Amino acid sequence: MKTFLAVYLGTEESTHQKWKSLNEKERHEREKQGVEAWMNWGKKHQLAIKDNGTPLGKTKRVDSSGISDTRNNLTGYAIVEAPNAEEAAKMFLNHPHFTIFPGDGVEIIECLNLEEVMKKKT
Repeated sequence: MKTFLAVYLGTEESTHQKWKSLNEKERHEREKQGVEAWMNWGKKHQLAIKDNGTPLGKTKRVDSSGISDTRNNLTGYAIVEAPNAEEAAKMFLNHPHFTIFPGDGVEIIECLNLEEVMKKKT
């Protein structure tokens, strides 16, 4: 099995503006529905989920100039196992992050084995 980083994405417009445009009752109902759907998704894929991850907060960038505040579209992550990227991606089809909550999508990135990568370079 391979390991994959699933990154939840959402722009300021989708995650905050659209969500805030809902009235309080609608937002509460979607939140309740979304949490239930996310929990069901987790149960369905529990054997493949290695780390449920968390929502992500504010971002700092570190480079040769030092430390600065920055923004990106990363809103959360999870770590899953699957035989290949296609199978890992299928786990996130119709995920509540973007079907109920106002997220934009989920990107799936293979976590490479550093020892294997280094062996290939030598």
